[in-house]
Amino acid sequence: MTAVDLLTFGEALVSLRTAGPIVTGGALTPHLAGAEANVAVGVARLGHRAAFAGRVSDDELGEFLLRQLRAEGVSLEHVVRDPGRPAGLMFLERRTADLTRVIYQRAGSAGSALSVEDLRPALAAGARVLHLTGITAALSDGAREATRSAAVTAARAGTLVCLDVNHRTKLWSRDAARAALADIVGHASVVVASADELDLVGTAGADEPTVVAELLDRGVSTVLVKLGGDGARAYTREGVRQAAAVPVTAVDTVGAGDAFTAGYLSGHLDGLDLAGRLRRAVTLGAFVVGGHGDWETLPRRDELSLLNDVQPGSTLR
Repeated sequence: MTAVDLLTFGEALVSLRTAGPIVTGGALTPHLAGAEANVAVGVARLGHRAAFAGRVSDDELGEFLLRQLRAEGVSLEHVVRDPGRPAGLMFLERRTADLTRVIYQRAGSAGSALSVEDLRPALAAGARVLHLTGITAALSDGAREATRSAAVTAARAGTLVCLDVNHRTKLWSRDAARAALADIVGHASVVVASADELDLVGTAGADEPTVVAELLDRGVSTVLVKLGGDGARAYTREGVRQAAAVPVTAVDTVGAGDAFTAGYLSGHLDGLDLAGRLRRAVTLGAFVVGGHGDWETLPRRDELSLLNDVQPGSTLR
């Protein structure tokens, strides 16, 4: 069995989006969602072999999720269909132009029942990169142990392990996240976090330089700090490098962090240097914030240069 370029796993969600408040009864449209699924799509669109593993409901909603991933070229060979649990749901309402609110219904979902055994075949098949997030670790005790076990197994096999902290306050507290991620981050080569998440993988309340130093001392090779409209910083043992954000008109920021991670990992798979990986990461983030949807506006490889020197309101003819 040929190893894929990237393996990721977690809970694929049905996202029901509305342009206004849910209480007013506006139309809801279904979309594929989930941080790990977003990264898999982003990497696959750039021509890499990406695989998604996990548990998905054995009904029409589960089939909808798999159909969306399949259409994007993501391998689903190691997905488990669960006949006894529903798909997780995420309701997303646009309250104002600058505020989006998310409501989850995912307790007891198929994705939350993920186990160590579910992932053994996918891990045995091998991958160049294993991508993990703190979201999956927050879903249940079983999913948390599956995440930890996957990190250990992949690291021992020489696979690059990427951990995106991706803290969700509606799933667990900061203290619970910090305790759980401490057992995972020591097996990661790349750690991704926004500035306000960084201390969840280090000493509580510590500043950025302190946490970065702690992570590098634990064996992490690269720490990526997402700065939103200010771009990103990358720390290695050789020093720090900053990349400015690609200027675009922000339309929808949901999924931007996953796009950033997909861009960085794609750059790694292509053998780019740190500057090139960061440039691709912020470019993918710009594509996503500049359009609607978590992943729908992610670029194909031949579109990576579209935002180079683009002027507001440009039309390519």
